[in-house]
Amino acid sequence: MSLHEAFWSASLQEWKQGYIEQDEQFMCLLCGEQVEKGIIYPVEGVLYEASRFMRHHIEAAHGSVFTHLSQLDKRLTGLSDHQVNLLRLFYQGKTDAEVQNEMGIGSASTIRNHRFALKEKERQAKVFLVLMELLHEADKNQSSNDAKSSKQKNSSKEGDIAEYAAIVKRFLPNGLSGRLERFPRKQKHKLILLEEISKKFELDRFYTEREVNEILEGLYDDYVTLRRYLVDVGLMDRQADGSQYWRIAVENEGEEREAQQMDRKQELKQMYKEVEIDAGVYQIKNKQNDKVFIASTNNLRTINGRKFMLQHGSHPNRELQKDWDKYGSDAFDIEVLEKVEKKDHPYFDVKDALEKLQDKWMEKLAPYGDRGYHVQKDPS
Repeated sequence: MSLHEAFWSASLQEWKQGYIEQDEQFMCLLCGEQVEKGIIYPVEGVLYEASRFMRHHIEAAHGSVFTHLSQLDKRLTGLSDHQVNLLRLFYQGKTDAEVQNEMGIGSASTIRNHRFALKEKERQAKVFLVLMELLHEADKNQSSNDAKSSKQKNSSKEGDIAEYAAIVKRFLPNGLSGRLERFPRKQKHKLILLEEISKKFELDRFYTEREVNEILEGLYDDYVTLRRYLVDVGLMDRQADGSQYWRIAVENEGEEREAQQMDRKQELKQMYKEVEIDAGVYQIKNKQNDKVFIASTNNLRTINGRKFMLQHGSHPNRELQKDWDKYGSDAFDIEVLEKVEKKDHPYFDVKDALEKLQDKWMEKLAPYGDRGYHVQKDPS
């Protein structure tokens, strides 16, 4: 799931905390940073489990969720710069007199009026949210009713699909990767073709006019007319000044897309359950000086979390961290050395087998001194 999709599909509670929980990780809604579960993250002498480390990340990287959201474009917040500044000062706990003094406006009563106006906006937002919730519920009920009668419409729908495909094939024989040599005259054919052409653009993405022109020019010489048609028939919309364009989903497309995403999520979850988790030993090798760091894990799928720790300067081996900071990530390889061979009997101990396997590789590679990042224990 992309950051854009995750952000807009998150609940209000997830927005407030700034991250979502996924199967194997937590994802920051503000920047897309991912933190793997099952790993302890040390930061300046403090150990954090994954969710707490994500909260630490949000505070360290973004200040707060409030700060990030208040800096979003006014088209998304619906707030003026003046209102954002007021909210920022109120969030900091400033008194009306302090806000008045800092912003240099009116009197204390003026600030109280601003507070009232923001409260009014909050009430309006609540009403709007409830209206949209009721609308979604009504849509679900309507969808349920539509499903009951859908069997009667299947044959005609199949005919529509066949006609759609035939018209597209006629004017775009090579599909959207080919060229449109002529534009149909019949209005019905024109609408079908425009709907197909609109699929060259992604949903939930903004395009500049130049980007739209470049995409359409690859299809048709008169791309300006094509662009105007797409807007006129409601398949695309734009800002009044033409600075941004975006695609509008056709009827049922959003629902079908959502259903496909849900199916894909279920498929991925099932795949995750079916994938066997391997324990094993791995190394982090510095290609600049051939020094290695050896470690083991119960789940080799989480070794990328070690890379994440190094990127954030929180790896417990300070010498390794120092070289990582000095040479950069491209100077290192992370490689699985050997997996634990699991045995199917009741007395098999994975933890014990893992310790023995790590001891084997420590003895084999001797990663001490100039050869590695480990400190050799005193045999006494």
